[in-house]
Amino acid sequence: MRVLSVVGNRPQFIKSAPTSVALRERGIDEVVLHSGQHWDPEMSQVFFDELEIPEPAYRLDLRTSDAAAMTAPIRNAVERERPDWVLVYGDTNTTVAGTHAAGGVPVAHVEAGLRSLDLEMPEERNRIEVDRLAALLLCPDERSANQLETEGVPGRREVVGDVMADATRIFAPIARKHSDALTRLGVTPGGYAVVTVHREANVTRAERLRRIVEGLGRLDLPLIFPVHPRTRAALGDLGLRLPTIEPLGYLDMQALVSQARVVVTDSGGLQKEAYWHGVPCVTMRPSTEWVDMVAAGANILVDDDPDAIEQAAAAARFPANAPQLYGDRHASEHVAAALYAWRP
Repeated sequence: MRVLSVVGNRPQFIKSAPTSVALRERGIDEVVLHSGQHWDPEMSQVFFDELEIPEPAYRLDLRTSDAAAMTAPIRNAVERERPDWVLVYGDTNTTVAGTHAAGGVPVAHVEAGLRSLDLEMPEERNRIEVDRLAALLLCPDERSANQLETEGVPGRREVVGDVMADATRIFAPIARKHSDALTRLGVTPGGYAVVTVHREANVTRAERLRRIVEGLGRLDLPLIFPVHPRTRAALGDLGLRLPTIEPLGYLDMQALVSQARVVVTDSGGLQKEAYWHGVPCVTMRPSTEWVDMVAAGANILVDDDPDAIEQAAAAARFPANAPQLYGDRHASEHVAAALYAWRP
């Protein structure tokens, strides 16, 4: 049995690491294709090196987030490899391109059924489109599976948990042991905020970005802000100033997130990683697809309100009795089992 795994950006590299191991253990032949949506070495190659993801058989190196530009080259790889499944992750343009490129090969979608119910987000539109086309819908929880049923999505639903939880379980102890990021950056456990801003809605809208920067500038904590290249360019264009550092590898980032006082972000993946590390999160978006963490009191939605960013970060505490969310930390094994069981 052969699976073509389509990845292209930082969260997908993380998700694919434990999944690749589980596929190998199941005896499934995996061919990895890297679309090139993230091409900066610190946003791309470092993850293959640190997480020991199989070297991609296909590196498209397209250096674009345009799904249409990715589709034909991915289709060429599908036609050459003739896999039993095309495996796609999450909600990016690479996810959409891989789905469209599959042709007659069935698509399996990891993180199926997630919804923020905010159609202004391109990621939300991507999720809906991919779910409607996928044959196997690999859901992180029952809420996501029920959402797909409500929408009448035709693919087969399997609740497998979240593969990013597997990555956190496997790599966080390694990160805490081997990373010297806190020493390098001159911070102490519990004494800083980890910040990320990269969403299109926040970075490409000048007024939103100004308000977010104003709020972050008020925080009474050192900021560890590994800046996305697109965000760095936008800050420069607008003359906005915040202390930033270059993007970090996965292990350094895990070490920093796991020991932060608070995480302030617009990233879906970082919301979850903060939760699994027991660190409170402030999310600079009007909505989130990870609603259970908000319900648990571990994540606070503040949108782009400077006052809310300041106040939420100061008040954020991780709840004492937070439930275990998004599976049993062995989702990648469940993904491999579902692919094997429901192979065409």
